[in-house]
Amino acid sequence: MYALYVTHPEVVIDPKVATPRWGLSSLGRSRAERFANHPLVTPLTRLVSSTETKALELAAILAGGCGAPVDSGDKFDENDRRSTGFVPSARFEALADALFAYPDESAEGWETARDAQKRVVTGFNEVLAGHDATKPIGFAGHGAVGTLLKCHLGGLAIARSEDQRRIGNPGGGNVFVVRLRDRKLLTDWIAMEDLPARVEGL
Repeated sequence: MYALYVTHPEVVIDPKVATPRWGLSSLGRSRAERFANHPLVTPLTRLVSSTETKALELAAILAGGCGAPVDSGDKFDENDRRSTGFVPSARFEALADALFAYPDESAEGWETARDAQKRVVTGFNEVLAGHDATKPIGFAGHGAVGTLLKCHLGGLAIARSEDQRRIGNPGGGNVFVVRLRDRKLLTDWIAMEDLPARVEGL
């Protein structure tokens, strides 16, 4: 059986609103609604989301397709960026580059990549420890911590080249698949529209 880790698609960017409270845009919502009917989403028996609005909205939409209950936990929240708050795109990209390039150092007060990775891996393992591995489960989260989780599961070094925006859809709304019985990473980031109905290794 499998787990899907899905990142929220496009959001409404509002500098006046704290980033964790941003919601999905109309494009992001429509992409999520289409994905809710995917053959690997409809069998999900449980959804676990970060506590951030955009991830919770994604989880709620996916729950509409599969009928699964939604839990949430702050261990799945995006890396902590409160030290800078909203920053323009160019500065954000520079900070994100630094986050991945120097995983044990803080980029202007941001949570380090290493700490964020430990947090999300711990959350992932805790959820799966109490989950029936014969039943599919979904996680609704974010690009940076999702990439850090993917790197851990795949035995990969932390690197920006592993980021969803470099591999999948740069707007978000990407997914990777994990086999539950041995927690093996079966795919890289795939745009939700491009996820095949059958994944090799399941």
